[in-house]
Amino acid sequence: MKKESPLTPLVKNTAYLVYCNQHPNRSTLYEAIQESRERCGLSLLNQEQIDRLEPLWLLSDYLHQQWVRFPHWLDNHLCDTTYLPRPSYEAMMAGEAYFASDAETVKEVLQQDQESMGLDEPSLMKRLRLYRQWWMTHLIALDLQQQISLKELTAMLSGLADASVKASLAWSVHHYQTLYGHALDQQGKVQSMIVIGMGKLGGNELNLSSDIDLIFAFREHGETQGGKKSLSHQEYFTKLGQKLIQHLDQVTADGFVFRVDMRLRPFGQSGALVLNMDSLEQYYQDQGRDWERYAMIKARVMAGDQQDIAEFEALRKPFVYRKYLDFGAIGALRDLKQMIAKEVRRKGIEHNIKLGGGGIREVEFIAQALQILHGGRDQGLQKPALLSVLPHLEKHHYLSSTDVATLTQAYLLLRRTEHALQAYRDEQTQLIPEDEMGQARLAIMVGFDSWQALNDELWRLRHLVHGIFSELIDDGEESSEEVKQQESWRLLLKNAKDQEAIADAIADIQWQDREAAVNRLSVFLSSKGVVFMQPIGQERLSVFLAAFVSALAEERAPDIILERIIPILDAVLRRTAYLVLLCENPTAITHLMGLCRESAWFSEVISSSPALLDELLDANTLFSPPSKAMLKEELQQILLRLPEEDEEAQMDALRRFKRSITLRIAACDITEILPVMKVSDHLTWLAEVLLEQVLQQSWWHLTHKHGFPVQEGELVSSPQLAIIGYGKSGGLELGYDSDLDLVFVHDAQANGYTSGDRSVDHLTFYTRLCQRIIHMLTSFTAAGRLYEVDMRLRPSGNSGLLVSSLEAFKDYQQKEAWVWEHQALTRARALAGDEDLIARFEACRKLIIGNERDRVELKQEVIKMREKMRAHLDSGGKEKGFDLKQGAGGIIDIEFMVQYLVLAWSHQYPELMRYSDNVRQLEAAANVGLIADETAQEMTQTYTLYRALNHRLNLQKQGRVVQRDTLESNQALVSRHWDEFVNKTSL
Repeated sequence: MKKESPLTPLVKNTAYLVYCNQHPNRSTLYEAIQESRERCGLSLLNQEQIDRLEPLWLLSDYLHQQWVRFPHWLDNHLCDTTYLPRPSYEAMMAGEAYFASDAETVKEVLQQDQESMGLDEPSLMKRLRLYRQWWMTHLIALDLQQQISLKELTAMLSGLADASVKASLAWSVHHYQTLYGHALDQQGKVQSMIVIGMGKLGGNELNLSSDIDLIFAFREHGETQGGKKSLSHQEYFTKLGQKLIQHLDQVTADGFVFRVDMRLRPFGQSGALVLNMDSLEQYYQDQGRDWERYAMIKARVMAGDQQDIAEFEALRKPFVYRKYLDFGAIGALRDLKQMIAKEVRRKGIEHNIKLGGGGIREVEFIAQALQILHGGRDQGLQKPALLSVLPHLEKHHYLSSTDVATLTQAYLLLRRTEHALQAYRDEQTQLIPEDEMGQARLAIMVGFDSWQALNDELWRLRHLVHGIFSELIDDGEESSEEVKQQESWRLLLKNAKDQEAIADAIADIQWQDREAAVNRLSVFLSSKGVVFMQPIGQERLSVFLAAFVSALAEERAPDIILERIIPILDAVLRRTAYLVLLCENPTAITHLMGLCRESAWFSEVISSSPALLDELLDANTLFSPPSKAMLKEELQQILLRLPEEDEEAQMDALRRFKRSITLRIAACDITEILPVMKVSDHLTWLAEVLLEQVLQQSWWHLTHKHGFPVQEGELVSSPQLAIIGYGKSGGLELGYDSDLDLVFVHDAQANGYTSGDRSVDHLTFYTRLCQRIIHMLTSFTAAGRLYEVDMRLRPSGNSGLLVSSLEAFKDYQQKEAWVWEHQALTRARALAGDEDLIARFEACRKLIIGNERDRVELKQEVIKMREKMRAHLDSGGKEKGFDLKQGAGGIIDIEFMVQYLVLAWSHQYPELMRYSDNVRQLEAAANVGLIADETAQEMTQTYTLYRALNHRLNLQKQGRVVQRDTLESNQALVSRHWDEFVNKTSL
């Protein structure tokens, strides 16, 4: 065992000799020890043993009391202490034989089949208390002699609490078994009560005389089975919890084990003693407060199985650690810091080494505040123990090496001092004694030669710690102007109908319609959502409105921004942490205002999913949408945290992911960081990644239900399916509201069957697989819908099979398909599925497109289809304006000309069909000399202009019709090229 610092051992401490000689009861204490040993038939201590042990009982009244009561425990301490096993409930229940100190005896005891569960309750409680006292005696003695490090000591104390909890639970479950039976989950597995340790216990940092903060939970609701009487799981586990508290907390003639504090559970003292895991998760998601996030940093499951631990961690980590730099927590941390600082100024607290300035609480606050703020992105900070976190803070430059060295040194000394204070009489205290004898005793116990030396070092380190604490988080000292603005909005929240006051508050803004803005704000401020907000929520809203209105004065379209921001505020009124997030990050407000100004779509998306506000925090990610490989990795990491069988959670996660990434793409589009081609690329990549995941999840579900398809006697482990995209998805031209035009092609063996108990033929299996894919794409969940899906381009359209074999697809295209279906095939491309099948589909596609055709007949069919579409689908006109897509001189004219060139000439120029997007097909046509370079450039520029404008109109929720004179020259250009195409016989 190791010590942390070169402190003076008791036997060499000169101050101890003085203390010894001045101790008024030295001889009395010695005599009591010897009399007790004699009374129990033990040999009297010799002088060598007295010299070794006397310092311990002179410095700790608790040690003296225990050794007088149990004199044989002294002999344990006289033995070799190099081996010290961790406390365990098995050893506790084994009885006093455990108290031997050699490893072999302990090993023997643990291997014996004990009948300890036959103990009656008083005997159990006695054993728990004696076990605790034996360990406390042993650990205090080792600590005073500096034979155990702080980390080892606190781990042992935490292990003692774990052992006590487990012993109580094991006994209670055994003794309730006949009466109530067991609580089983849906799989028939016995559930144990989940005990969550909080605070220092959760971090394995327990003090000598700490309370233990606990939360009780259980896995699933139901009723107990196998007993004389059935109870609901809620009632059953409540009984176990009540017994646990009684076993540990109740004071008997033998004392207590641990004082139990249950106030950290959901809803505190007014909440249920035990909650199931779903309710626990719901509470932290919906009502978890900021201080509970702080408390949950150290939380751990100390009783429960691996499934319980995994489920608890799955709800704890997202609650505590946020994905992005968590500015939303700064307000709460600032409030906590101010509360700590206020308490430090309280008279008489300066001598409290925990609560006083520069004390233990401030050291812990520094580390845990940085964990809260950065732990979501830096998993190295997701550690419960402070001494494990500090090195990471230094390594990754959250704190300087000097600050970390100071905090480490201060924490070690403060905790050693705390333990010395508590070791004296086993009392929970952190107050420095005021009497000289007590001060001298404390210095000796900690390992200093004098009280003055200890006191000077404590104050030196505390002063340094308080300096780091004071600088950690800005205390939010606002300028007087900011204070005035916030105060005016606080008053307006209480008097929302005072439109004159509202007009004064927004007087500096250049409104187009000031009266409408005042009315809009008045309606919002007097809405039920605002009126019934909690006081802390109204405070946050007033701070946000002051900052927002100040920033709005610099904007060029304040009316539009206000109109689009208020729905977002309505959406976050019950989750005002988002307002703190925005207030603490002015750049986020700027991004929000700019993006809302340019996009009504953006405002709607944020209003429906306020969690997307997190995306505004980091410009590096907001304005840098990920590549396809990064998209796959990011989505995979999200889905790995969800059970494969939880379809609803999977579907919600896919939809939230799509919204998040689409928002980032839109931000790049609005700010013109990405050109239109790249915007479509990213939107198409996103669809491909989502389709691949939907395919895999659908495959998992179908194979669990029906087994795997069997091909030539072998199980097929991956889907022999290709998802083909047509139109915008096939041409890498997806927009924000694009449907997916899909066709499914399979490569399964005809007449084959799946391997499961509920076996089906291959066609049925793949039909159901495709139905499930469509279901997962189109179903509405709480997070919306992924995509609309159009299947009309499959062979034989709506009357055809949902999925066909590649050979059937090829046969249809060669023998039955219309010209317009071959036109569609020029923009077809595999989006997801089996790579070999995809390659074969592409070969089939090129074979069909590359057939030599009668160009005159082909052109007539293309022109006839174009005229038919314009007649039925053009939503513009002289009065309405120009339909970007279907109008004369619009997108479809360009696409039809290109599709004709690909179908008419690919047999001669295969490079025409290499790609499925219009721009590269135009380039290919120019390269082979079918059209002039100038023509290709003009049509490409116009085509990308149309698409960019269409994207922008989508973001503004304005449809695709524009004023006729907006694109008059482009429309005329395309119409001229169309007329040339119609009349040019050489093409």
